[in-house]
Amino acid sequence: MATPIELYLVRHAIAAERGPDYPDDRRRPLTPDGIARWRKSVAGLRSAAVAVDLVLTSPLTRARQTADLLAAGLPGKPAVEEVAALAPGGAASAITEAIARLGRRHRRLALVGHEPDLGELAARLLRARGSVPFKKGGVCRIDVDVATPGGPGTLRWCLTPRLLRKLAG
Repeated sequence: MATPIELYLVRHAIAAERGPDYPDDRRRPLTPDGIARWRKSVAGLRSAAVAVDLVLTSPLTRARQTADLLAAGLPGKPAVEEVAALAPGGAASAITEAIARLGRRHRRLALVGHEPDLGELAARLLRARGSVPFKKGGVCRIDVDVATPGGPGTLRWCLTPRLLRKLAG
C-alpha cells in the first residue's frame, strides 16, 4: 500500500428497542447499559493505542451518540461529522467517496454505522463475498490505500464488544 488509511468500522452500541416509545426509528437512543458498555469498549480501544483523526457517523441518534462517546474517549478528541450515506440503506459508493476525499487529510478514520450495511461495506472493502458480521459495539480495522479507498483493503483486526471491554481491564 502506497498511502494507507486506517478505517475503524464501528457498529453503534446497544440502543432502545423499536416500538411505541420510539415511533421514529431514527431517534432511538442508546440505553444506559449500552452507554456504559460502550465507554468501557472505548477504554479498551484506547489501551490498544487506537487513535483516530476524524469520526464519521450516521445521522441516526444511536450512531451519533456512539460516535460522540468514541471521540470523547480517544486521544486528541477527534471531530465528529455526520455522513448521510452511513444511515441504513446508504450507498457504499458515497461512503468510499467520502473516504477518498477525507483520506487525503486524515489517515485514521472511524465510521459509525448500522448492520447490515456496515458488514456489507467491510466485505466490499475486503473484496469478499457476503458480509462481515458486527455485534452492537463491535469494531473492525481495515486498511485501504488513499488511491483506491474502495478496496481491496487489508483486514488488521475485528473485535467483539466483549474483547474490547476485556482490553480495558
